[in-house]
Amino acid sequence: MSVQEGIAGLLLLSGCGFFITGTIGLLRFPDVFSRLHALTKADNLGLLLICSGLALHAGSLRIAGLLLIIWILGLLAATVSCHLIARRAVRSGRTEPPA
Repeated sequence: MSVQEGIAGLLLLSGCGFFITGTIGLLRFPDVFSRLHALTKADNLGLLLICSGLALHAGSLRIAGLLLIIWILGLLAATVSCHLIARRAVRSGRTEPPA
């Protein structure tokens, strides 16, 4: 196993760890805003680490560019969906936004 493969494996495992942490935050935090924060932060970083590990493992600039586009699209989708869920929670009156 080369150093490049070892670093790629470490990035992939770290990304999976962030996904697990975000899922635990979703299940454990008390309100909508805390849950959304845990999910968006941990999942975006986890996706970045996984895409970085895959790009390093592939060793191709074309694949790295495609994985960068995937990460940016995932980042945008998470941001928009988080905003929509939070806005719906505020408008429904189920919870107050944090001060």
